[in-house]
Amino acid sequence: MLDAMPTADWAQASLSWAQMLHADLLHAHAQAPVLVTLIWCAAFVVISALCLPGAGVLLLLGGALFGLGWGTLLGTLASAAGATLTLLAVRHGLRQRVAQRFGPQVQALDAALATRGTGYLFSLRLLPVVPYVAVNLMAGLTRFPARTFAWVSALGMAPGTAVYVNAGQQLGQLQSLAGLWSAPIVGSLALLAALPLALQWVQRRKLHA
Repeated sequence: MLDAMPTADWAQASLSWAQMLHADLLHAHAQAPVLVTLIWCAAFVVISALCLPGAGVLLLLGGALFGLGWGTLLGTLASAAGATLTLLAVRHGLRQRVAQRFGPQVQALDAALATRGTGYLFSLRLLPVVPYVAVNLMAGLTRFPARTFAWVSALGMAPGTAVYVNAGQQLGQLQSLAGLWSAPIVGSLALLAALPLALQWVQRRKLHA
């Protein structure tokens, strides 16, 4: 999922920028669909891996270019790939710098992943209690397997990705993103995020019994 629900100013700026690029990209996609798709995916992976702003804009454009199904699939895979590259960069090169910044949080995350595993990461991805970028950075200091991190992140970020992609399908007519994260959507994600943790709690209760 993306970092957090956008502020009003950032959401409006993102919408305006996406609408400026909309017509040109639709034309380019009609002329060279494979090339535009590859460039879009590469840009999304780079932005995600380098923790740069702009993922929301790309997802809006992805909805306009590819539709809900392909846009969500490509956006989810690109997000997960970028997040995993960040994890690997930290794990194999930036360990000391990130450890100095997130030391106590890393210990807490490592302990939670060790005891609650994939369900905990899935919940973090659905509702980023810890911001998206911070999860990527801190997970690089844990012992959590990179392959598992990639597929769980993809599953957890898919619903949030779909929210942006769906909005992008009406990009030309959108006036505001104020209703993008409505109460029903946030509530549904919260319930979905709580489900794996609740199941794990029930399993532990059965084991103790």
